[in-house]
Amino acid sequence: MLDYDKEAERYDASRGGEARAAAAAQAVLGLLPHGTRSLLDAGCGTGIVTRRLAAARGGLRVTGVDRAPNMVRQAAARLPGAVVLADSRRLPFRDGRFDAVSSVWLLHLAQGDEDVRTLVGECARVLRPGGVYVTTVDKAAAHNVGSDIDAVLASRPRRPARDAVAVVEAHALGHGLVPAGRSRFTGHGQGRSPRRTIADLRRGWFVTLPPGELADEFAARLAQLPAQDRPRPDPVFTLRAFRKPG
Repeated sequence: MLDYDKEAERYDASRGGEARAAAAAQAVLGLLPHGTRSLLDAGCGTGIVTRRLAAARGGLRVTGVDRAPNMVRQAAARLPGAVVLADSRRLPFRDGRFDAVSSVWLLHLAQGDEDVRTLVGECARVLRPGGVYVTTVDKAAAHNVGSDIDAVLASRPRRPARDAVAVVEAHALGHGLVPAGRSRFTGHGQGRSPRRTIADLRRGWFVTLPPGELADEFAARLAQLPAQDRPRPDPVFTLRAFRKPG
C-alpha cells in the first residue's frame, strides 16, 4: 500500500485536482438531507474535497479527520481549526455528534473485512438519529473502463474488494443503517495512460503488484501499447448513502 504521508505533496496533482474534487463534493452534497448542519469527512486526506463541502452550503459546519500527519497539515491549511489528526477506526467524537458523515475513497484502503466493519461502525456511531452516512464503493471496479490498459492488467493477482457494495451494505445494516440513495460522479483527470500506469506500478500503486519482477513483466507489456501518453477514459465512481433511523 502507498505511504500516504509521503504521497501528500503530490496527491492532488496526481488524482485529478480540483475538477475531480468538485465532482465528488457535488455528488456527496446531493445525498445529504435538507437541513444538514454538521458533517464529518472521515479520511479527508488533503482536504481538497472537504473544503468544497464546507464552502458549498451556508451554515454547514464541516470537520475533517485523517491519520496521515502530512495529509492533515495540508487539510488544516485549507480549513483552519476544522481538521483533526486521528484514525477513523477510533473517531475522537461523542455518539450522535454529526448530522452527516462522508468517507470518500476510504473503505477500499481497509486491510480486511474487520477493518471495514469497524470504519462503518464508527461512522454510524457518531451519526445522529436521522442522519446520513455517504461513502464511495467499488473504487477498483470504477477504474476498469474497458481500455487496452485494463486488458493487460486483467490477469494480475486480485484481492477481495474491501469496499464492494454488498460488503459495505451488509456492515451498514449490521450497524443499524438503512439504504438511503446513491449517486455517481466522474473522476476527472484520472484516466490512465500506459506511461502513467507503468510509473504507478513502479511506485507501488497496485497493492497486489508491488515493485519487483512481476510488476516489471506487466510494465513491459504496458510499454508495448500505442499512444503511451494518451489518457484512457476517466473512471466513474459510485456513492451510496445510508440513513440512521430515529
